[in-house]
Amino acid sequence: MNTGDYNRKGVRLQNGCEVSYIDEGAGEQCIVFVHGLSNYAMGWRKNIDELKQYYRCIAIDLPGNGYSGRGDYPYSMDFFADCLRQFVEALKLKNVCLCGHSMGGQVVLTATLKYPRLAEKLVLCAPAGFEVFNSAERSLYMTSIQLFDIFSSEENSLRKVLQNSFYLFPGQAREMVDELTMLLKAYPLKEYRAMIEACVYGMLHEPVFDRLHEIMQPTLVLYGERDALIPTRALHPVPTRQIAEQGTNRIPAAELHMLPRCGHFLQWEKANDVNYYMRQFLSF
Repeated sequence: MNTGDYNRKGVRLQNGCEVSYIDEGAGEQCIVFVHGLSNYAMGWRKNIDELKQYYRCIAIDLPGNGYSGRGDYPYSMDFFADCLRQFVEALKLKNVCLCGHSMGGQVVLTATLKYPRLAEKLVLCAPAGFEVFNSAERSLYMTSIQLFDIFSSEENSLRKVLQNSFYLFPGQAREMVDELTMLLKAYPLKEYRAMIEACVYGMLHEPVFDRLHEIMQPTLVLYGERDALIPTRALHPVPTRQIAEQGTNRIPAAELHMLPRCGHFLQWEKANDVNYYMRQFLSF
């Protein structure tokens, strides 16, 4: 994927993490985009391409992902939340809207709960954290992740998960998949697997659902009606809308929009709709 059109930068956080990010556009409001599991900043390119006309758009590669540095990090939700806080402070960002997808949504929620003044508004695209798991379900989930890795290579696993993130897989998304695969191969696969398992463990064992009522920021929640990843239907055979509503209803100033004929990667598959809702939301 051609990244030459983007202003890619880097910053060293207080904890020593080397973080790569995209910084485009200008405006009084700043959107900080946070990607999901095993993804990167370029997953937001269809949103940045339009929204940079109106806002400063910054998309981060979380540590261990994309073009950011690797290391012996915990890769927990709390760790990523601290990195996000350090990132916002390092760039001296003001009037921030945190926008997270999937795991990035749970990172945004965790960061907001830890640092209530970090952001003025939140946008959550198919966020993790709205689905609740008991202890037996958490153990079963982790076991299934480990067994899947035994019978599939990391590259095949990555490609399969990304393709399953779409209701209808768009051809242009192959460039994104190819670049993520290239980045995967550039580092030891053992480190990649450990990062993925740590992230999944963190999502399961650092829940935010019972504290969603503490989120006071105006919050926009978006889900695709045909999301194949949320909920985990082997454990919770219910419609995505049910999970979306049970989480949104707990946030005092939240609004929910369900996107028809759309999967988990809604900011790419239905970029025009996501951009429309974000502009409407940020205008008030």
